[in-house]
Amino acid sequence: MEEEKWEVANVSSGMINAKIVAGRLETEGIPVKLRYEAVGVIYGLTLDGLGEVRIMVPSSYLKRAREALAESYEDDDFTPDP
Repeated sequence: MEEEKWEVANVSSGMINAKIVAGRLETEGIPVKLRYEAVGVIYGLTLDGLGEVRIMVPSSYLKRAREALAESYEDDDFTPDP
């Protein structure tokens, strides 16, 4: 059985933003891998591609991932827990 190809669903500036995006996709049941240069993470740099994090998903989930990330929410969309 051949392993599925992973594709870039989103590119984030910095690990914090990438973790937010990855969490959003994971709540939709979409598998996620993060690809990044270690230097940007170690030193916290976000300059000229350093600190850039690519959010990767399997090819079969790419369309669903992009649709999920395209959705926007307003404060009124959420109801507080009692």
